This record gives sequence, C-alpha cells and structure tokens, in this order.
Amino acid sequence: MTHSPPPAPRPASVDVVLPCLDEAAALPWVLARIPAGWRAIVVDNGSTDGSAGIARGLGATVVHEPRRGFGAACHAGLLAADADIVCFCDCDASLDPALLTPFVRAVHDGDSDLVLGRRRPQGRGAWPPHARLGNLALARMLRRRTGLRLHDLGPLRAARRTALLGLGLTDRRSGYPLQMVVRAADAGWRVEERDVPYRPRTGRSKVTGTWRGTWHAVRDMRDVLNQPPQASRTEETAR
Repeated sequence: MTHSPPPAPRPASVDVVLPCLDEAAALPWVLARIPAGWRAIVVDNGSTDGSAGIARGLGATVVHEPRRGFGAACHAGLLAADADIVCFCDCDASLDPALLTPFVRAVHDGDSDLVLGRRRPQGRGAWPPHARLGNLALARMLRRRTGLRLHDLGPLRAARRTALLGLGLTDRRSGYPLQMVVRAADAGWRVEERDVPYRPRTGRSKVTGTWRGTWHAVRDMRDVLNQPPQASRTEETAR
C-alpha cells in the first residue's frame, strides 16, 4: 500500500527560488516536483540552452538576472518573491523540491526560523570528494564563528521572506548561502538541519564539479566568515 506525501500547509503561501544556468535537461523533472499550490521562480542567470523558455512553458515564473553569480540569482529570486515563506533549491535535479514540504511546515508552525537540508549522497558521483571536504571545512569554521553545529551548507532551505530581507544579504557569489546562515545566527534565529537525499546532478556542474570551482566557492565563503557580526536591518524577528 502506497502512502501519498502529506499535503503542503494551506495557510502559508510559498515561493520556491530556483537559480538556473543552462539547466534545460533538468527543468522538467524539477518543476514537476514543486508541491501543488506553490510557485516556482526560475531565475535565469544567462542561460544559452533555452532554459528560460522551457521554464516558462512549464508554468514557472521566470526572472532574468544578468549579473552572473549564484548569490545574484538567489537574491533576484528573493526580491521577486511575494509569498510569506520562501524556499531555495538547486535547479539541476540533484535535490527534490518536494522535500521542502516539512521544511515549510516547520517554519509556518513556528518551530524553526531557517530550515536547511543536510545532503546525503545517493549513488556514485552525487557529491565529489573535494566538494565534500570543502563543505566539511566550512561547517567547522561556521561552528567556530557562530556556535551552530551544522554539517552542511546545502542549497535546500526555507525561511520567511520578510525575515530574510531583514538580514541585508550582500554577497552575490558563492558566499550567499553561508552569509544567510551566519547572519541568521547573529540575529538569534532558530536554525534546524534535516537530512535529504542528494542525487547525481543532471548536466555539468558550474562550481563543485571542479577543484577550481570548489576553491573559488570556499574562498568566497571564507570571506563571509571573516566579516564582523552585523545586526539585521529591521527589528523584525524571524518568528
């Protein structure tokens, strides 16, 4: 007997930000997995493979961000969102956006302010060793900087939109996900980590698929960790 996944919490509206750079092959699978009633915001970051047209044809809201950078794409999606709760997910089919349902429930119910997915590799090639080592080193540095005992800085996450905007995020490169966590910790947010399966991505990796890409990401994130604590720009808390 099969069991259907629990329905998304109806009282909360949800936008899912999907940064996209040449993900034409992955988009159909990813967008088909967006929970019913949620809106997919695909942020095209200069694709040349027709990703924007495919996303639009599949019913997604498409935002164009000409400035290259993972953080630039993510933040453009956040600014385009108008839902109470905003989620982030990679657009390469390595993560299933349907897994965000319990994340959203935790934020909506007030159990957590920021929920992060801890990636658990599924299958050969899902997470290259050099990328895993870089992530582990950053998690340790994050623990020393904030006290948060996290194991991963993965892209699958959920939080309230107004609270995220209040963090005043400024990084527009690979440091964006880490800056979000650091500033959330500085603001006293309740940050939770949940295991999620991590599949081999569809297509070529732009960052963690190479040593050079991983090094640039680690460098960007190390710069974020060296920034002094900064209070959020509003008095509004994440609760």
